[in-house]
Amino acid sequence: MPLPMIHILNGPNLNLLGRRQPEIYGHETLDDVARDCAALAREMGVEAALFQSNHEGEIVDMIHTARDAARAIIINPGAYSHTSVAILDALNTFDGPVMEVHISNIHKRETFRHHSYVSARADGVIAGCGTLGYQLALRRVVALLAT
Repeated sequence: MPLPMIHILNGPNLNLLGRRQPEIYGHETLDDVARDCAALAREMGVEAALFQSNHEGEIVDMIHTARDAARAIIINPGAYSHTSVAILDALNTFDGPVMEVHISNIHKRETFRHHSYVSARADGVIAGCGTLGYQLALRRVVALLAT
């Protein structure tokens, strides 16, 4: 029997994680996040697949794919958090748990970052915990799937 699948979706500029503004986002790369989440997922009896795109429509397509392929979504929409009704609408078509992750604390940053459209759909939001936030989100979605 296949393990439950969790999709971890990442928005614009997260492909530069570890190289872009390390004073805000740290030195871990997206490959490090993928490795750490895959290892934790195995320990927890699920699978995790990480995806990234700099293009809003591709992220919408990833969410549509997750409707049939995943039991839960962890999403770091990056700057699209603050602008994308399209991503919110796509997430509203997904039936499983959704966790929103932000590496930095968006509430301590510029005012325009304080609002996230994605939060309206998210079952939880983790912000300001660095890349550890992905693992915290994974633990939470697994707990939600068990209920």
